[in-house]
Amino acid sequence: MCHCHDILALRPEVAKAKKEKMKKEFIQIRCSIYEKKLLKRRAARAGISLSEYLRSTAFERNIVERITPEQLEYYQMLVRYKNNFARISNMFKKRDPKLAKTVEALAEEIRIHLKNFKK
Repeated sequence: MCHCHDILALRPEVAKAKKEKMKKEFIQIRCSIYEKKLLKRRAARAGISLSEYLRSTAFERNIVERITPEQLEYYQMLVRYKNNFARISNMFKKRDPKLAKTVEALAEEIRIHLKNFKK
């Protein structure tokens, strides 16, 4: 018996609370094959079951999709670009203020996109 079962055996109120949280009711809905595939794909991207996805959307909970390795790579690349453009802007501040402002604006635009990505 694992450690968690030991705790449940010692504390019956914990076991009872756990049983009450179990999902026992069944709801059936109708949708097209396309809708079903889309819902399954969205649930998979969020890393949760289809049932949990449907409950979360029904109760208007915020569902955060997990990012793919490719998306993570792009995010990291944008972070590097933003940092590099900020450094370039700092280098040109005294020599060419207009160019520095343009590069700084680009770095700020990337920063805004990165901030939106986190939402």
